[in-house]
Amino acid sequence: MTVYVPKITSPAAGTVWTAGNTYTVTWDTSDAPESISNGSKVVLAKGGSQDYQHPLAEGFDLRAGSVEITIPAGTAAGSDYAIVLFGDSGNYSPEFTIQA
Repeated sequence: MTVYVPKITSPAAGTVWTAGNTYTVTWDTSDAPESISNGSKVVLAKGGSQDYQHPLAEGFDLRAGSVEITIPAGTAAGSDYAIVLFGDSGNYSPEFTIQA
C-alpha cells in the first residue's frame, strides 16, 4: 500500500479566515497515487488539538486537490489554528488565524 501524504497549500502561514465563512482547502496532488482507498476528512486544530468530533468535510476524493469547508460561526478567534487533512495520515497546514 502506498502512503499518500500531500502537502497542504492553503491555508498558508499568515492566512486570515473569518468564522462563519466558506473557504477552499487545497493540497498538492502532483505525486498522488492512481488509487487511494482510505477515507478522507478535514478537521480544524487549535493549539495542536484536533476536533475529530466535528469534521469540516469528509468522504471527498483526495486526488481532487481541494475541498470547500465552512469555519463554524462562533469559532473562537486565535492565531494558532491549523487544518488537518486525513487520508493515510494526518497532514497539518501551517498555523493561521481565525477571526470572529
